[in-house]
Amino acid sequence: MNVSAIIERISSRKVLVVGDICLDRWCTYDPGLAEPSRETGLDRVAVISTLITAGAGGTVANNLAALGAASISVLGAVGDDGHGYELRQALARVGVDDALLVPTPGATFTYTKLLNKDTGEEDLGRIDYIAPPPPPENERQIVERLFEHAPRFDAVIVSDQAETDSGGVVTAGVRHALAELAARHPSLLIWVDSRLRPEQFRGVVVKPNEREAREACQRLGSDDYRALHRAVGHPLMMITHGGEGVLIYEGERESWVRTRPVENPVDICGAGDSFSAGAVLALAAGAPPAEAARFGNLVASVTIMKKGTGTASPAEVLEAESRQ
Repeated sequence: MNVSAIIERISSRKVLVVGDICLDRWCTYDPGLAEPSRETGLDRVAVISTLITAGAGGTVANNLAALGAASISVLGAVGDDGHGYELRQALARVGVDDALLVPTPGATFTYTKLLNKDTGEEDLGRIDYIAPPPPPENERQIVERLFEHAPRFDAVIVSDQAETDSGGVVTAGVRHALAELAARHPSLLIWVDSRLRPEQFRGVVVKPNEREAREACQRLGSDDYRALHRAVGHPLMMITHGGEGVLIYEGERESWVRTRPVENPVDICGAGDSFSAGAVLALAAGAPPAEAARFGNLVASVTIMKKGTGTASPAEVLEAESRQ
């Protein structure tokens, strides 16, 4: 299946994004307006403009929308705060359905990034609003909505982004539910991108990057990627290796899908999310794993040439293919 055929079939595919749906706030500050506070003597950071986008699993959703998926929904937790309101606005702006988000006490998981007006660079420490794992009642709601709604989608993408020991929305209970969902619906594509816990999922496709896979194998007491593949127990696993390409495990077979390295990428933030969006849509469209990985790489090759967590349109993906 070629790239044009994949893009044509994407327009009828429905995808559910589950997990950490965050808010990204891109705040531009003017260093020339810094002045010491009368109360503390510390220089203020003078923010002059703010751009909001959905982040983490929301970045995946943004990419799915840009590629032309028929419908995208998000399932996770959102705080009862101003950042939660901004997150819903950001999702609505790109046509993502937020009806399955579960309101939860506390803060919305938010990344605030400070960009220097003069240089355009992020040169101050990021300010994160860390949301705790949802309380039991909210976890139960997330699991119930997962079982009720996931089967009507062509694919489920799980974003397990929280870099804390306790995790975020994707708790042990949610992982158990995903394993049960996979067993009940073997034809449903469930794709997991987990930064710290890929080895704890069962019966689903996991897509770690090289570092995440290596660290997962170390926790399993092995230096062989097959240990992770066996632990998860799904026939398919993909491990991304940046500009080197993607290592694919299909049953007992191991193969590489090489990619042409992009010189001087502008911003690699979100590259894994854009790869996931492209690869999952291609798989859902009927492409074999190698072609799906190649399509995901094409999507990522576009987004890394944009500031922030960019997206790729079908036209841009076709143009990227012509340069290969």
